[in-house]
Formats: sequence, C-alpha cells, structure tokens
Amino acid sequence: MKRTRILALALSLVMSVGLLSGCQKQEQPSDSQPSASSSPAASTETAISANVMVLSGPTGVGAAKMMEDNSLDTNPGSRTWNFTVAADNSEVMPAINTGAVDIAATATNVGSTIYNKTEGKVTMLAINTQGVLYILEKGESVSSLADLKGQTLYAPASGKGANPEYILNYLLTANGVDPASDLTIEWLTPQEITAKMSSSDSGVCMLPVPAATALLLKDQGVREALDLSDEWDKVAERPLVQGCVVVRTEFLKENPDVVDAFLAEYEQSIDYMNDEDNLDAAAELVAKHGITANAQIAKKAIPQCNLTYLDGADMRQAAQDFYEVLYQANPASIGGAMPYDDFYYVP
Repeated sequence: MKRTRILALALSLVMSVGLLSGCQKQEQPSDSQPSASSSPAASTETAISANVMVLSGPTGVGAAKMMEDNSLDTNPGSRTWNFTVAADNSEVMPAINTGAVDIAATATNVGSTIYNKTEGKVTMLAINTQGVLYILEKGESVSSLADLKGQTLYAPASGKGANPEYILNYLLTANGVDPASDLTIEWLTPQEITAKMSSSDSGVCMLPVPAATALLLKDQGVREALDLSDEWDKVAERPLVQGCVVVRTEFLKENPDVVDAFLAEYEQSIDYMNDEDNLDAAAELVAKHGITANAQIAKKAIPQCNLTYLDGADMRQAAQDFYEVLYQANPASIGGAMPYDDFYYVP
C-alpha cells in the first residue's frame, strides 16, 4: 500500500511551506547583533527522530537500506533513526517497557504478546516478513510433511514455545502427522544442528534463514526439501506472516507524523532489498549492519526471506488469521488472548 508514502510527502510539503513562510517574515538582522538563525547550528526544520530496534536475521533484513541511508544522511538533525540490532526477540519487550525503543521489528507472536502483557503498550504498524522456515534434508526421503512420520527432526531451540514450533505443529497436524507421537523433535542450537547434519550421511532439520542458508552453503549434501511457506499456502487462506513492526502506543499518539515518515522510508527500504537488481549491494548492506554474518550468506538468504510490506486493513487481516492459528494451538503463544482492533494501526 502506498498510503504511507503519500503521508510522508504531504508532511515534507507542509514543512517546506512553513520554511518559506518563516523566511518571508524574518527581519533583516543588524550588523551589530546577528540573528540566531544565521548560525549554521540553528534550523527552522522540525526534527524527526525515533529509536528503532531490529533483529538479526530475516526480520531485520528489510531495514538494511534505510539503516545505510540514515548513516549517510548529510542533515541528520532533520531526520534521525537511531538503529540498534538485537540478537533475540526477548530483548524487545524490556526496551519497549523502559521507553528505550520507540519502534521495533519483531516476530508477529511477540508483538501480540507485548500488547497483551503490557495492556496495549504497543501498536502494530506493518507486516514485514512472511514465512522464513525450511525443512532441509541430507538424503531423499522427504518430499511432503507426511514423510516426516517416523523421522527425527532437528529444530532450533529458540523456536520451541514460539512461532516455529506452533507453525510446525499446525502444518504437521494438517498433513495427518501427530507432532507428539509420529516423530521425534530434538530442540538444538543452530550450531548443534549444523554439526549433526554435517557429520552424518542422513538427517532432517527445520531452520529459518539465514541459518538454513548457512547450512546449505557449508554442506553441499544438504538440500532444501520443503518450504514451509508453500506448505502453509496449501492449508491456509492467507500467507504465513512471521515478522512485524510495532511502535510504543504513547509514541504513536504523540508523534503520528514521525511514525508515518518512518513507514514511508521503511517501505522504500523493503522495496529496495526485494529488487533482484540490488541483490549484491543489498547483501553487502545486510552484512555491514550486522544483520547476518557475512555478505555471502546474505546474498543467498535475501531471496528466501520473503520480505513484504503490509499495512492498514491488509495487515490486520493477515495478522488476525495467523493469531487464530496460534491461539488454537496455545493461547500463551500470543500472550493469552486475541488482540483487540486497537492493536492495529489502521488510520
């Protein structure tokens, strides 16, 4: 949707008109006492600023171009996005609670959990990432989720009790596989999963990008068996949505123009990162800003990150459908309750 771009352009026009008006009304300063506006440090332009947290991995990839533009801005006093890159979703809620962060990219279930746990302290602004989970195999035994019956599946420990576990369980059940009895799931670190897969002649694992990408690059015997986004599309009406952007509700109420300006730039950043013509440059930016380990992994991972930009009513519908699945699996996965409509930024 292009609403946010239009709002940001309108904001820029209003600010420009204000500057012109100020110039017309300004009196000529005397030689003996120069005006404050003649100082290079002074500005009549309204400052736009927010503290932004993104996660390493796919949820943070879409912001890489915006982070680069911000670091190179020749007039940062007029627009400053203070970015930090966090390693884990668990860092988001404390940062929001203390006000250290105004805007954060995080997992969709974490956004809802923060909303419920803080009694509405955050608002969802956009969906930024669709599905990023893959089933990888060393061998040729898996061509469908039903083929996981009787198998041992290695899965990232960080995904237990979070989006990956609930997505996997939902898809297994939809394909006639009981997650509790039809297969064995071992919850390990990505490093442990890589070691097990690389040291054996066979094996099956579930990993998100870029961890999945790193394993494929490391071991040529490992193949992508299933894209769980494709499997989701077979059993659900709307796409899998794993990442979102939230804002402190208080910050949104006090600074709606700042939020709209952020969203306009953020959408443009995602468009840039999604453009195949920019892949080499985009990979370098992702590595430069600490979102992935290196540009080689980033180049392979970006096309698999399923970056997207959904806001407004489309965002709300996609998120609500996903939350319904998680709620049915385990209410605690989204903070104990379905979010109310005020959770969604739909101007």
